Amino acid sequence: MNDLYHFEDFTIGRRFAFGAYTVTKDEIFEFARAFDPQPHHLDEDAANASMLKGLSASGWHVCAMTMRMFAEGIILKTANRGGVGCDEARWIKPVRPGDVLRLEVVVRAAKESARHPGVGFVTFDCNVFNTHEQVAMVSMTPIILKRGA
Repeated sequence: MNDLYHFEDFTIGRRFAFGAYTVTKDEIFEFARAFDPQPHHLDEDAANASMLKGLSASGWHVCAMTMRMFAEGIILKTANRGGVGCDEARWIKPVRPGDVLRLEVVVRAAKESARHPGVGFVTFDCNVFNTHEQVAMVSMTPIILKRGA
């Protein structure tokens, strides 16, 4: 497909914004039961008594929701060749039921591969905002993209 973004389309400093993703209480419980069964993600009384002072999504759940927005906003629109992991992920503010998340990403780095001339690595700084426009999570995510030429 010629309408896909390629490595050359991602210049340092280029910004993108995505969302909205609405977080539900049921989704928080479902994710926690399956992947992060800590009491403060599974029980409202335990959550209220915790340092979070209320029910909140697991940080790993926030990562998964971020990945969904990132995939729909960029990855599925690119000549993507995979990923190499996540260099950083930090949970700054709790994500609560009813929060509407949005994602802003900025191209941090773009480097051609020395070993594979047909691809390059693009690293994105990702900021997830909650309903109150507070940064809830930050991450730094590199992906591998096909060259357009």
